Amino acid sequence: MTVTISQSFASDGPRLHPWPVRIMHWINAVAMIVMIGSGWGIYNDSVIFGSLYFPQPVRLGSWAAESLLWHFAGMWVLALNGLAYLVYGFVTGRFRERLLPIRIADVIRTVRETLRFQISHDDLTVYNAVQKILYLVVMVAGVMQVITGLAVWKPVQFSWLVDLFGTFQGARLAHFLGMAVIVCFLLVHVTLALLVPRTLWAMLSGGPRLAPPRLRNPHAGEPR
Repeated sequence: MTVTISQSFASDGPRLHPWPVRIMHWINAVAMIVMIGSGWGIYNDSVIFGSLYFPQPVRLGSWAAESLLWHFAGMWVLALNGLAYLVYGFVTGRFRERLLPIRIADVIRTVRETLRFQISHDDLTVYNAVQKILYLVVMVAGVMQVITGLAVWKPVQFSWLVDLFGTFQGARLAHFLGMAVIVCFLLVHVTLALLVPRTLWAMLSGGPRLAPPRLRNPHAGEPR
């Protein structure tokens, strides 16, 4: 059985990526890079895994104190911009429209296609199931990074947050693992953008214009 996905474009509809989304997306991207690079510099001053060190070329800051300054600067940008992104996504309904629903059958099919290198993204307006899960996971990881970051930054003032992770080292470990999740997401995200360059251009230009929601989904609003 062949399934055809319509593009659902309209000459006068809203852009796939409105300008607030594009601005917040690129600010988040820069802030994440700053946070990751500086975080690696801080990590090297007190390693968690004895054999794991990050070389200077991938670190931001020549020593721990300098890395901390970069980290604190990026922290406020990422937290405020990330909060604005979450509020925008929920208030406008963008998250609901773009990331839901997620069906198990769709996840299995997308994984099979990816393992066979059958990566197709003809319709930029539709996320596949794996993309939806990745975006949700990285948003949850971002929230957890704020929580664990506060616990590591002010362990006395936020002792109740430290208690959630057992010990200070437990909070550090959770913060490190959250970073690893975000780095993995960025690697996958950038790889897919390079494989399908139209997705990168869409985040720069706004992408195609969309038809009204009811035309994109003829069953919208009908009782289930």
